[in-house]
Amino acid sequence: MGDVFLVRHGETEWSRSGRHTGWSDVPLTERGRREARGLVPLIRSHRIGAAFCSPLQRARETAELIGLQDVRIDVDLREWDYGGYEGITTNEIHRTRPDWFLFTDGVAPGPPEHPGESPEEVGERADRVLAKVDAALANTEGCVVLVAHGHLLRVLTARRLGLPASRGALFQLATGTLGRLGTEHGRPVIAAWNVRPGS
Repeated sequence: MGDVFLVRHGETEWSRSGRHTGWSDVPLTERGRREARGLVPLIRSHRIGAAFCSPLQRARETAELIGLQDVRIDVDLREWDYGGYEGITTNEIHRTRPDWFLFTDGVAPGPPEHPGESPEEVGERADRVLAKVDAALANTEGCVVLVAHGHLLRVLTARRLGLPASRGALFQLATGTLGRLGTEHGRPVIAAWNVRPGS
């Protein structure tokens, strides 16, 4: 069975400033595009059996720039719904909630179309993605590539390792980087993390 490659999209203006970017469809910066193109040799050195991508433009553009073909858009790969914290930084939230922590506390309610998600709800989406990944791995000789967002991919990593969604807090993931989830003695492991060209 092949590995799962996790690609966090390249930098955006909001990721650079630390603003929570869930549903807001913010484009890549020029630096973000360079980050994405830099991943090309890391991706092309592996046989890709399937690729899935978030529907948001920052992820779709990253997938295009790294040259992925036949990418399946999957709404379950969208970023955490930050509800009332969309576009707000952690420092700003801490002014009124000094002990707030996303991975344990979730978010403040947002508008009806974006009410916000708990860590467990994000974990349920990650589990659905992993079921699709396992189905793809069972039917291909290559690896599976997921192009998505920092917090979602961190939760997905925790779930792949059999941990609660809240343990995604352990896996910091920078923009424009690659992670690889594999197995050792039949058990899931992190085989590589936060990889950039030359690292």
